[in-house]
Amino acid sequence: MSAHVDTFVRDNLPPREQWPDLKFTLPELQFPAQYNASSMLDAAIANGHGERPAVLTEHGPSSYLHITEGAARIARALTSKVGLVPGNRVLIHAPNSIWALMSWWGVIRAGGVAVATMPMLRAQELAIIVDKAQITHALYADELEGEILAAKDASPTLKHAVDFTELDDFLIQGPESTFAPVATAADDPALIAFTSGTTGKPKGCVHFHRDIAAMANTFSRDVLKPKPTDIFIGTPPFAFTFGLGASVVFPAAVGAATAICPKPGFDVLADTIAKHKATTLFTSPTGYRALMKQDLSKLASLHTCVSAGEHLPRATSDQWFERTGIRIIDGIGSTEMIHIFISARGEEIRPGATGKPVPGYEAALLDENDRPFEGEGQGRLAIKGPTGCRYLADERQKNYVVNGWNVTGDIYRRDADGYYWYVARADDMIISAGYNIGAPEVENALLTHDAVAECAVVGAPDEERGQIVKAFVVLKPGASVTARALQEHVKATIAPYKYPRAVEFVTELPKTHTGKLQRFKLRDAS
Repeated sequence: MSAHVDTFVRDNLPPREQWPDLKFTLPELQFPAQYNASSMLDAAIANGHGERPAVLTEHGPSSYLHITEGAARIARALTSKVGLVPGNRVLIHAPNSIWALMSWWGVIRAGGVAVATMPMLRAQELAIIVDKAQITHALYADELEGEILAAKDASPTLKHAVDFTELDDFLIQGPESTFAPVATAADDPALIAFTSGTTGKPKGCVHFHRDIAAMANTFSRDVLKPKPTDIFIGTPPFAFTFGLGASVVFPAAVGAATAICPKPGFDVLADTIAKHKATTLFTSPTGYRALMKQDLSKLASLHTCVSAGEHLPRATSDQWFERTGIRIIDGIGSTEMIHIFISARGEEIRPGATGKPVPGYEAALLDENDRPFEGEGQGRLAIKGPTGCRYLADERQKNYVVNGWNVTGDIYRRDADGYYWYVARADDMIISAGYNIGAPEVENALLTHDAVAECAVVGAPDEERGQIVKAFVVLKPGASVTARALQEHVKATIAPYKYPRAVEFVTELPKTHTGKLQRFKLRDAS
């Protein structure tokens, strides 16, 4: 039975006939009817890991007892101080930090629905997410107050916004240090992860409490095989489900620790790996290329390295192996599926190939008629497993789920041994250094500049980042503006990482006779 008092998310799930087929084929995927994902913390303590470090920061270690108590206090503060009821959506807007981690667990523990967002998002981007998910509460890092309050002013549903300093004051004022996980149903929504589509309109991917456990009981359990003595570290934000798994869920599932960098930068990452003797690294191919420019002796403690977010070129895999002796575990996942569903480890890795379906998942390639075919060949990648796409009130659900399959938008080739090899994206999504960037969103930002008549944005190949955002711009008659000025304009309008790193001024854009933009011609020219 659902514990949700606020049923907005449940009421706005896709119709059942539009859900993917769900497969629970492993013993570890048999969940009880009532399950709250934050019970992972309690299980870690019950398994004897209470005194073990759960989080390592520049200020020192925090144990599982401390993190669980913090999450419990936050859950009690949310319910007693700002009126959270199960099912309310809570925005968590912060860089990776111990407060962001405890807040996420606290929201889950209280039966809320966590909506973590990239700290670089601007107020207008936050307001879209707040309105889409009808978010009622927000927890945020103090330094991001300006964007949060501006979004709150524009969003009537957001009634309570609490910064981490105020949240700390709430805890000091005396909420009890115990708060049992709310008895949510295993299929109660636990989080909404937003991803930008090629239309530029964000899609909210709803995942249940059981989905959080499922990603730990599939990819992490069967591919990573972590131990309580491991120390995880990575660059992906908690707002990405890639980062959520890597730094929050996977360590907790086995009583391991996660190390959090004090600030961005690959030099900082290398120093933090050395400081805490991290063993398990998650980053993008861009990250691995950047780390190879650092002092590799700082990385000596690593034994497991995972890449996702963009295709891992064989050259990068080989260079990393030659420099460190570690073969990178490649993987493809998606926000819609919550984490990685095709991968390989150890001797099973074939450099350049993504791998085979992770235990618990099955993969297929679809032909031009959306029919799965056997054997070697190339087609659209389709996935089934214990997790799957459930967009929040979004017609695009019909595009992602086809005949029960989750269709990721990737073109893959399957070889005679069943390995899957990445070919290309099937849509206009740009994946740059592991970040998903919708081309129309960048176009919309450019079009707000007075000098721009029209524009088109595509992904251009780049050795370091996989792809970069490239803009083709047609200026208004008599107008003049530099590429640098347009780049700064985009940075000020939307999240800075989305800005076009290349700008080309053109007199016209290629179009069909009906006026439809021929984006493929621009990609070919890039």
